[in-house]
Amino acid sequence: MRVTVGMGSCGIAAGADKVYTLLREKGLSPVITGCNGMCYLEPIVTVDEKVYTRVDETKIDDIVNTKNEACVTEPEPDSFKIALRNCGVIDPENIDEYIEKGGYKASEKCVTELSSEQIIELVKTSGIGGRGGAGFPTWFKWNAARNSPGEEKYIICNADEGDPGAFMDRAILEGDPHSVLEGMIIAAKAISGDNTTTVKGIIYVRAEYPLAIKRLTVAIVQAQERGYLDARFNVRIKAGAGAFVCGEETALIASLEGERGMPRLKPPFPAEKGYKQKPSNINNVETFANIPWIINNGGDAFAKIGIADSKGTKVFALTGKVVKGGLVEVPMGKTIREVVYNEGGGIIGGKKLKAVQLGGPSGGCIPEELLDTQIGYKSLSETGAIMGSGGMVVMDDSTCMVDMARYFLDFTCKESCGKCTHCRIGNKRMLEILERICDGKGKDGDIQLLEELGRGIKAGSLCALGQSAPNPVLTTIKYFKNEYEAHIKQKKCPAHSCKALLTYSIDPNKCKRCNLCVKKCPANAITDLIIDNGKCTKCGSCFELCKFGAITDN
Repeated sequence: MRVTVGMGSCGIAAGADKVYTLLREKGLSPVITGCNGMCYLEPIVTVDEKVYTRVDETKIDDIVNTKNEACVTEPEPDSFKIALRNCGVIDPENIDEYIEKGGYKASEKCVTELSSEQIIELVKTSGIGGRGGAGFPTWFKWNAARNSPGEEKYIICNADEGDPGAFMDRAILEGDPHSVLEGMIIAAKAISGDNTTTVKGIIYVRAEYPLAIKRLTVAIVQAQERGYLDARFNVRIKAGAGAFVCGEETALIASLEGERGMPRLKPPFPAEKGYKQKPSNINNVETFANIPWIINNGGDAFAKIGIADSKGTKVFALTGKVVKGGLVEVPMGKTIREVVYNEGGGIIGGKKLKAVQLGGPSGGCIPEELLDTQIGYKSLSETGAIMGSGGMVVMDDSTCMVDMARYFLDFTCKESCGKCTHCRIGNKRMLEILERICDGKGKDGDIQLLEELGRGIKAGSLCALGQSAPNPVLTTIKYFKNEYEAHIKQKKCPAHSCKALLTYSIDPNKCKRCNLCVKKCPANAITDLIIDNGKCTKCGSCFELCKFGAITDN
């Protein structure tokens, strides 16, 4: 009998560590796994084919005796998984379990049988693009690093995942770290070109991911002991300081070198002069995790999945007002609607979907009428959004799109390195305008000014952070301009979200005189069926408490 406990960060946060201890106290020998994607059901325990969800101490005896079917959720049909193939299945701290699943066969094949050219040709045939956001052809970057002269080269894994609501890379590192190491070994052989070139590996992972760092460290030691990592190619971990801009490859290199994380102009590209001015190849976690599968199954097998310009599968982190929050891996070409309603289970409370924000803080907001857009690099960019690393934030009709744009722009303003004027000053000016609009102080011409600033920032910023930072603002203006106009002209928030624009009042015809709102008002602003808006702090407690719908937030 095999018993597993999901011990990714999401599982541990939900209490999986306590569940693990209780199972051991009952005489079982549970195996830890990473997140299987169903974060909304954590803690998750499996007993052979049975899956117990939302496990707590009251369900331990049922699990030990494998009874009480009411506590069991049969496994959901898995979508076709490549990057997440082992997550939630194997013990990430046991290399033998990875090897039993075919681990390190691909790297052994590359090291002993295939030339650099053959490896790159396989990756080229697969059509895989970088999963960090840009989708740049992986084979092209590898080939450029291979053709760059130098006796020392670097393979760098970008694990600096900093998007709000994104946790794809973290889940892979916590649940299947060996797949990333194996992908890096294959990449090292590809860029080496000959046996005289020394290739070194670095994983740049944000320090806020302590569990990922722990399991990576264990995996590296195990791979060294088994000889998969050796003098020809070894890997070390660099814990990043958490700056979002370090996700940009030249800023990441600067941070690795001990400098402030700031991007630089390209060319020269990292493949020519990267870390320590040596040829360097940088790919993100998900890209490396796909590589062993491609080598084992062939580039054609990967290329058959997806659509013309976007091959393979993509991992998304579903968050926001969606029923089944967590990770999903879907073939490129699926529509956003299919992901939200099939994999995500629809909107919490059956509310109306308003928009989906794709691509992280620099992505765009796609309205409900465009939900049938296929997931692909080109198709998403045509809407004004971007693929990004895979964050997908679902919003219902209670979300104010102006405030949503303000939230994301506030994030990118704080994370700007400040090197170029367009990003440093331009985004700050846009944020000031948005804050003024949300506070009910918007003016005629603000919308046009936001559009003008956004276009200028996109055209003049140095790196992708600045170039894409205006996207949330420009897309919300494009698709939800009526909300901006309501804020500016009517001084109203259609979503009833912006506190400064709310005015609470009591309908005497509906009020039952229960006085609950009077008793609970923290500002003592309610007297004789009248709310004194001079005292009212707009906390909304009276609106939420009233069972009779007598209080309105106009």
